Amino acid sequence: MTPGEDRAPDAGGDDHVAAEYVLGVLPANEREALARRIATDPGFARLVEAWEARLSSLNANYDEVEPPASVKQALDGRLFGRGAHVMPKPGLLQSLAFWRGLAVASLAALLIAVAVPQFRPTMTTPDTRLIASLASDRTDVRYLAAYDARSSEIGLSHLAGDRTAGHDFELWIIKGNDPPVSLGVIPAGSHVHLAVAAGHRGLIDSGALFAISIEPRGGSPTGKPTGPVVASGDLRAM
Repeated sequence: MTPGEDRAPDAGGDDHVAAEYVLGVLPANEREALARRIATDPGFARLVEAWEARLSSLNANYDEVEPPASVKQALDGRLFGRGAHVMPKPGLLQSLAFWRGLAVASLAALLIAVAVPQFRPTMTTPDTRLIASLASDRTDVRYLAAYDARSSEIGLSHLAGDRTAGHDFELWIIKGNDPPVSLGVIPAGSHVHLAVAAGHRGLIDSGALFAISIEPRGGSPTGKPTGPVVASGDLRAM
């Protein structure tokens, strides 16, 4: 079973997976499996093409930049070791230039349009909004999150994964080596919002980590995560 096939159709599984594939937020093993599926499943390939067409115009805001040769050499050394062989020239779906602008820009646009529908584009400084893709290789829980500093609200779009009976998802912020701080129980629903208390706003900045744990109904009784962490992701400026 491929990563796309194990999601229920009534949850919009294939469409969500195709969007995540185009956004570039999936783990490497899932991307590889989906790349093979695109070659053999015309219906899924059309979904991917539709998302590419829907989001590709966002690249118009990003100029092409030719990175120095040293960048490629450093990446090869880090990923494959000093003796790495020259890799064949990638196609469009594997192109670093294609994904560089598209993944970040389209994730930001998707969060504004879907996860946080009432947030309207305004003239703001870049760090007034932060985004994160929350996932884990060990679970199927997936959320997209957006924080708007002006409204002090976090918008959460639930893509996959269910909370167990009698339990809630709880959102935590982790900054550096500091202990996790609860931002509240995540309400059930596809698109929900959490208000951030004034005392916690200073913890939310680019590079901080959002994490989701499973807690008893109503949230952790100790003020610390008591259940397993089922999804996490670092915040990035839009």
